[in-house]
Amino acid sequence: MAKPGYGKRSAPDQLPRTRADFGLLPARERYVAGFVDHLPEGAAMSVKQLAKQLPLYGQQAISSALTALSVAGHLRRVRCAVGAGDETRWVFRTFWSRTAHDNEWWQAYLTAEHAAHAVSTAPEAPDTAPPPPWVPDAEPPPPVSGEPGTEQSPEPTPVPPQRAPAQAPDAQPAPPAPALRPSEASPSPAYLALARLGHEDHRLPLSADDCQELEAQAAEWLARGVSVDYLITALTAGLPARVDTPLGFVRRRLTDKIPPRIPTTPSTASGTPAPPHRILMECTDCGRPGQPEALPDGLCRPCRTTHRPATDETPAPPTEAAQIKARMTNLRGLLRTV
Repeated sequence: MAKPGYGKRSAPDQLPRTRADFGLLPARERYVAGFVDHLPEGAAMSVKQLAKQLPLYGQQAISSALTALSVAGHLRRVRCAVGAGDETRWVFRTFWSRTAHDNEWWQAYLTAEHAAHAVSTAPEAPDTAPPPPWVPDAEPPPPVSGEPGTEQSPEPTPVPPQRAPAQAPDAQPAPPAPALRPSEASPSPAYLALARLGHEDHRLPLSADDCQELEAQAAEWLARGVSVDYLITALTAGLPARVDTPLGFVRRRLTDKIPPRIPTTPSTASGTPAPPHRILMECTDCGRPGQPEALPDGLCRPCRTTHRPATDETPAPPTEAAQIKARMTNLRGLLRTV
């Protein structure tokens, strides 16, 4: 199971399960789809976790299968911001549908889910009603020891001020302690996240100097509202079979996949916090966030270009097509003469 707020979420409007489900998909996608469809609600849906449970395929194959299932209309991945201010954190969900749906259906559903999520996470008004007349005005009893969350720390014992020991007249002052680097004195969350990459995946081992060099870039991610767990997942998801230069690879991902910054609105400048954007869909292939209408088939534009023929999106102009046809005709004539 995934952590609370993460994992699989079943979408509505699904037909009953039959033996013919996913019959039009290729063998690999049909196998992965059948496994995901039988997972319980909240099950972990990361590529790494699915590859551990499906020994027939590695992480790269699972990632490609999920991308194909997104294009086929069976899943969408989203990230949800919960909390407000310094307490804001991101949770990640994979909405799954046994019945394939088109982009318009997914866009309408995720828009409605965004509205419902914003209402459910709105802060409740404080209860200022007076207590009922039968409740006595008495102090609450002290918490019972042994119950979780009720431990009481003993009263601190006052300590008399201490005098520093007198030094001999000819005693030399102690040399100052050597200065430590910021990462050694008090590691930041960004530094610790980078240091964990090698433990999460052996293909991304970073040295202390590497972590210090990338610390500012990783801190920028955290400043934009993402959690440390999301940062690690974004840097380790869908790794190639071999990473020759972990430092350069992580630097490139920190640059290319950085989440958007939430703009400051006039309401936030005046002191009234504006509600954050609660739901962002992310590209199933590379994890780049965006609005549902900007990610048809659950893919961003670069990934759609990679997974589809270029002629589907950018057909050749008539003049260029005519030139290509004329060149092919000339080439056939040359071949006949030879």
